[in-house]
Amino acid sequence: MSGDGNPVLVIGGGIAGITTAVEAAEAGCDVILVERSPWLGGRVAQMNQYFPKLCPPACGLELNFRRIKSNPRIKVLTQARVESLTGVRGNYEAAIAIAPRCVNEACTACGACAEVCPAERRDDFNYGLAKTKAAYLAHPFAFPARYAIDRNACPKNCQACADACKYNTIELNQQPARTTVRVAAVVAATGWAPYDAARLDNLGFGKFPNVVTNVMLERMAARDGPTQGRILRPSDGQEPRSVVFVQCAGSRDENHLPYCSAVCCTASLKQCAYIRALYPVAEIAVFYIDIRTPGLLEEFFTKVSGDGKLRLVKGKVAKVEGDAATGDLRVTAEDVLSGVKATTIANLLVLATGMMPQTDDLPPGFTLDEFRFVTNGGGSGLYAAGCAKRPAEVSGTVQDATGAALKALQCVVRSGGSA
Repeated sequence: MSGDGNPVLVIGGGIAGITTAVEAAEAGCDVILVERSPWLGGRVAQMNQYFPKLCPPACGLELNFRRIKSNPRIKVLTQARVESLTGVRGNYEAAIAIAPRCVNEACTACGACAEVCPAERRDDFNYGLAKTKAAYLAHPFAFPARYAIDRNACPKNCQACADACKYNTIELNQQPARTTVRVAAVVAATGWAPYDAARLDNLGFGKFPNVVTNVMLERMAARDGPTQGRILRPSDGQEPRSVVFVQCAGSRDENHLPYCSAVCCTASLKQCAYIRALYPVAEIAVFYIDIRTPGLLEEFFTKVSGDGKLRLVKGKVAKVEGDAATGDLRVTAEDVLSGVKATTIANLLVLATGMMPQTDDLPPGFTLDEFRFVTNGGGSGLYAAGCAKRPAEVSGTVQDATGAALKALQCVVRSGGSA
């Protein structure tokens, strides 16, 4: 197939968007990949390890980044979002707004700008567990491999980064840009966001410093994370002797997320393995409604649950209280199987929050269900891939994105591309 027809527009540069883009491009289609952050990789780049093999995501991402770099059919627009979408299947017009990065393509990622930068900003890549300079690179293998400047965090009239850059890559006066493209099909691959744990009043997030979320723990466990791979209590930086996981924190709850997010149980088991590798004598308890590890992941459950110092307790946590003197947490829950209501003391509490689709900024034309997941069929030329469509783990997302690429390719062929 040749790229004679209009290209495919992919919204979102996480693993779903990357997969859709490379699969479509390698089949001969031109692709425009739009990502709102300065770098590709999405939530997968923020993970420490995949389950069940417990291997780092950097390997898979690096292979995909290489496929993007070597394929001239893929055009990547970072810090960009689709403002509007008009037209019909095979002939859409998309208006794309591009925010200033303030660093041009000559950047070598040497870091001189960050070294002299006097300002700090919240580190969103590490879920607020650390700060970065206003001139920053999210993580060591970020792609594109160049810095970005957060102008909202810069002191007025500061030129320190520009003065320090010997390659003249800093453009502090760079202005927002806008471009319009014609495309045959659009794939929404906008991914997911963790549910806001601060809305779970009874579980203590935001009130007690040693209550963290599952995504925060993932960054603690990562070697390029804020604690260099050591899982430590935020209150005092000490190693936890006892860790409690609260499953379905906000999920399967009509007051929060009524659905199951599909991956939380396996993700928590994976994190239990992190803790056991770091702290062989730590006590670990997992409070759950049901342990859901479908298909081949059941073997992973069997392996991790064989840990003699891991307790799996069927029961929903009712209340979390904090001890101001020690920073410990008192976790009250009923053990459904024994009928006993008991309190467990935890040095660190981890909330397994669910997955919410990031679809609020999608242009008109995409239809959403009551939970904000995309429901478009193939008739419109608008498709969805990965967690914009349903909660899914990484391998399932990759398979789904490959299918979305095929559907988009069919749309290109029917609109004028040649086979």
